[in-house]
This record gives sequence, C-alpha cells and structure tokens, in this order.
Amino acid sequence: MTEQDAGQRLAAAVRAGDAEAVRTLLEAGADPGRAELLCTAVDAFAYEVAGALVAGGADPDRELPDGTTPLLRAVEGGSPATVRALRGEVLRLSEAQRERLLAAARHWYGAGAEEELRRRTGATGPAQWSSAEEEWCDVGQVSLGGVTVRAGHGAVLTELERAFRIPTPVEELVARAVRHPDVCHVDRSASCLWLVQRRDRQTWSAVVAFRHHPSPDHRRFVVDYLRSRDRDLSISLGVNPYQEEEADLFKAWAREEMDGGVLAAVLDAVSDDGYDEPLGLRCAGHPDPRVRWEVPYLFDAPLTPEATAALFALARDPDPEVRGHAGGRLGRERDAGPEVRVVVLGLVRDPDPGVRATAAAVLAAGDDRTPEATEALVALLAEEDQDLRLEGAYGLALRDDPRKREAYERIGPLGPEYEHDHRMDGLWRRRHRNDPGPQGTHVPSRSE
Repeated sequence: MTEQDAGQRLAAAVRAGDAEAVRTLLEAGADPGRAELLCTAVDAFAYEVAGALVAGGADPDRELPDGTTPLLRAVEGGSPATVRALRGEVLRLSEAQRERLLAAARHWYGAGAEEELRRRTGATGPAQWSSAEEEWCDVGQVSLGGVTVRAGHGAVLTELERAFRIPTPVEELVARAVRHPDVCHVDRSASCLWLVQRRDRQTWSAVVAFRHHPSPDHRRFVVDYLRSRDRDLSISLGVNPYQEEEADLFKAWAREEMDGGVLAAVLDAVSDDGYDEPLGLRCAGHPDPRVRWEVPYLFDAPLTPEATAALFALARDPDPEVRGHAGGRLGRERDAGPEVRVVVLGLVRDPDPGVRATAAAVLAAGDDRTPEATEALVALLAEEDQDLRLEGAYGLALRDDPRKREAYERIGPLGPEYEHDHRMDGLWRRRHRNDPGPQGTHVPSRSE
C-alpha cells in the first residue's frame, strides 16, 4: 500500500466514522497529521475516531487558518466525549490556551446552543433539534443555518474545570446538573461524576444539604449523587465507609419527603441497603403509584401478616406496575400459604401483559407444586406472547411434568436474543438430571 493509498483510505475511514479501520491504518503507517482529518472527526462528533487520530499523532492544538484549533472546535461543538478524546494531558496547554477554552465553554453554556448558533449563522428559521447518545449519556443536538452543534456545553465546561483542577463550587455544579432533569443528560452526569470524585467531607455535606431544597429536582439530584458515590466507593475501596450513615439518612428522609418522584427514588435507595417494613406499610397507600412500586421491596422474608395484607392490597392496585411489583414479591415468598398462591395465580391471568409476565416468571421458578399452579403454567402455552409460552414450558420442565417436551415445542422458533436464556436449558437440564447415564458417560451439551 503506497503512502497515497494509505492517506486516501484513512480519509475514507474518518469520513465513514470507522474507528477500528482508522486504528488499523494508523498502525500500518498512515499519516494522521493532516489537520482536516481531525476536524472532520470533530465536526461529525466521531469521538472514537478523533481519539484514535490523536493517539496516532494528530495534533489537537494545531492552529488552523481561521485561528482556531481542533480542540477549540470540539469545545464549541458541545460534545463532551469529543473534548475528552482531544483533551489528553492538559499540562501541555499554556495558561492562555486554557483560558481560551474555558471562555468558549462558558460563553456557549451561558448563551445556549441554539441562541449562539443563531447569532453566529444569522439564520432566522426554526432550529432542528434531535437527541444523540454519548457514552451512555444523552445530549441534545441542534442544526441551524447549515451548522450542527451539540448542547453539552455544561458538561464540556465541567470537564475542562476538572482537568484544569479548578475548584468549581458545589452550588455551581449542582445548578448545572439540575438544569436538565433528565438523569441521563451529559451535563448532569458530568457534574455528578466530579462531585463523586471529590471525596472530602465538605463536598459531601454541601451536596447532601440540598435534600432540604424547595425544588424536587435538587432533592432528586442528591439521591443520584449518593447512590453514584456509593457505587464508586464500593468499587474503588471495596466498601463505602459512609454506608450506614447514608442508609440512616435515606430512612429519615423518606419520612419527610413530600414529592412522589423523589420519595420513590429514596425508597429505592433504602431497599438497596436492606428492609424497612414500617416504612413500607406507611407508604403502601401513597397516592403516587411510583411510590407504591417501591413498597414490595421494603418487606423482608418471611412476610409478616401486616406486610402480606399490604401486598394483597397492592396486588389489586389500579396501576399495573404496582400489581406487577406486588405479585413479584409475593411469588418469591417460600412456603407461602394458600392465600398467597391464589393471589399469584390470579395475577398470571391479569389483563395487563406486563403483570402476567412478572407473575408467570415467579410462578415458573417458584416452589408452588400444586395442581392449580401446574395448570396455570399449561394455560400459558396458549398465550399469544412467545415469552409467556416460554415461561410456561420452563415451569413445567422444572416440575418434570410429562407435558414438558410438548410445551417446548409449542414455544415456536426463538430469535437470537434467547440464545443464552436460562429458560431454554430447562428441558435439557431436567432430562439429564433424571437420566445421567452410566458413570463416566459423556453428557452432551444442547449444541451437540
């Protein structure tokens, strides 16, 4: 491959957004140094391609004819993933270069992506908005006057401040986060990540104080922060030294929180750390169904008569999600009494398909071996939904019912998403458990 061929192939791979091909060509000796290649990747928000070019030697700080640099273009483009791909080791940047990047990010964030784009292009027509995904986060994308940018400038600013070790006040980071109630927005994610990584007690206290803020968005952010921090500490240290303190905080908070959405998130956090039956009983009649969704997970096993009664009521709830969660918890109760079994069997026939699916799953895998449970599983084989038929067949296989082979035949052809589904092993496992063959005999896998 000649140098010219390599350059042409590299340019084509960059335009196509093929990061793997870009890496392969660079390893083969293609030259990444042409400024237009990196700018092409930046303009297309192809951050993986941009990262491969930079790793291969492309210069993100190279001054372009218009006085900008690829990194500055990435900052103005509002894609935090692209900025990260070009940022690299920031110590190479002078104080003036850093300030220029920060000023650009602050300006775009303060003005708003659409407004700044309209000012620069002079376009007067309607802007075209869409949503894009960057590394498991969401970011808006706006096109106007033939130019497209992403509206992640808050995250870009946070990324730069973190990289430049600027101690942004907690209040400012929280404000950037709650500007977007969507918990998956890049601005919110970037603020939360940095606050989590600032492990000092002062930061923790300043964020947690927002649980008393009048805005539910601020209070919900505190929940997200604490849960993200718990995961980060558990992964990095093996344990969260504040876990007990935060568990007590969530339980106390749940008894004060008035907003249904925030309370649901708090209850979810409580159930992550354990159980709290009094809290569950207190919230079982809450007017917000999102709160009632979380109640079943607050009840430990074995269920007390009070918890059982609450779950029976929730199993009759007008909201199907509530019924599904209640049925799931009841169905997982071991050695349950006949009243519990009756409720679960009733939910297998619920008019909502989601409720039926949840109840069928716990019935199939549960310990109910009564004739009524077996016939309910047989009835699932007539369902139009293939997944429900699979649950019925799986439950029959676990019970070693003589109809199990016919049941699996009635499922019909399954797509590739079921290749590793544990329910597909039910018939095979039961057959070889009952007939293992002579000692030393090879038992074939399902693929043989």
